[in-house]
Amino acid sequence: MVMKLHEYQAKQVFADAGIPTPASQLASDVDGVVAAADEVGYPVAIKAQVQVGGRGKAGGIKLVDDEDEAREAADEILGMDLKGYHVGSVLVEEAVDFVNELYVGITMDRGEGKPVAMVSTKGGVNIEEVAEEDPDAIAREHIDPSFGMHPYQARKAVYDAGVDQAVARDVSSVLMTLYELWDDRDGSDAEINPLMVTADDEVIAADAVMNIDEDALFRQPELAEMEAEAASTGDDLEQKADEYGFDYVRLEGNTGIIGNGAGLVMTTLDLVDYYGGEPANFLDVGGGAKADRIANALDMVFSDDNVDSVVFNIFGGITRGDEVAKGINEALEQFDEIPKPVVVRLAGTNWEEGMEILNEDLVTVEQTLEDAVQRAVEYAGEVNE
Repeated sequence: MVMKLHEYQAKQVFADAGIPTPASQLASDVDGVVAAADEVGYPVAIKAQVQVGGRGKAGGIKLVDDEDEAREAADEILGMDLKGYHVGSVLVEEAVDFVNELYVGITMDRGEGKPVAMVSTKGGVNIEEVAEEDPDAIAREHIDPSFGMHPYQARKAVYDAGVDQAVARDVSSVLMTLYELWDDRDGSDAEINPLMVTADDEVIAADAVMNIDEDALFRQPELAEMEAEAASTGDDLEQKADEYGFDYVRLEGNTGIIGNGAGLVMTTLDLVDYYGGEPANFLDVGGGAKADRIANALDMVFSDDNVDSVVFNIFGGITRGDEVAKGINEALEQFDEIPKPVVVRLAGTNWEEGMEILNEDLVTVEQTLEDAVQRAVEYAGEVNE
């Protein structure tokens, strides 16, 4: 699992490493926003601090020119529900007058078994869509972790992407620093989208993403403190997952996923996407099939307004399938009304006994994972018809 820094935290890390970032302040109320804007200087961007993409299109980012506009924007953004996330704070940031938007990022290419640096002149948009629709628009350079990124590799990635020569040196420097941060801070992902280019040929990180391997936080005391701060202002469901002891990541789809084992959940998530659905979450309940644990998982998924159906993918190992089935029955019986359709697939030890035990008045039972996922995607689609 990864620990995701908020934008304001990632920008702090980037700025401390020498990456240019706009002047900014965090605020959690309207008066604080106005005070921050006065200090930063108009115009400013007011940006919801939630870890979800598409904030601008969803109304979570507004550009303002004076105090009246700042108050109005702050009043609209603070407290809003943005794709299922409660906005409790905003970043008040100096507006950047740009002429171009780039993308730079570092992640692990698991197929190659190496980190990869990526650069594109198509910044400021969903880079996943760019990768799918126009993969040649992203230049990639694999890095040998034994030696780190060489300067020539950064220059090559920038050149291959077609970055303007006037800013190529500065973009290469940012990319080198980004890799060093990724390596030194036990990162899983580090990216800037967009890296803005001004009319004076300056490059500025207008956004920042930094995700850290949670298992390495013992080596990163500064980032561990940021994790505690992020948790205190983060998503309610993710805080609840910590209380329940679940591995949970909230996504942007409408098909809820519950499984026991990270690999099992990831497989389910991939199949939901394969069959045309959109995963709403990653939820690994771990071992055990007690009704209260299953009920907690259902409570979390049912509490997500984005979820329109739920698929259980459970493998009975030491915990037998019939025990899992009893836990699911008991958990669902605690609800006066099942708020969203639930599809269950069991495999492993005593799975046949478990399938017979499941109360089909409460759940839809499918024999195979593929059938279960397709049914859940179908249910989710019916809600939006």
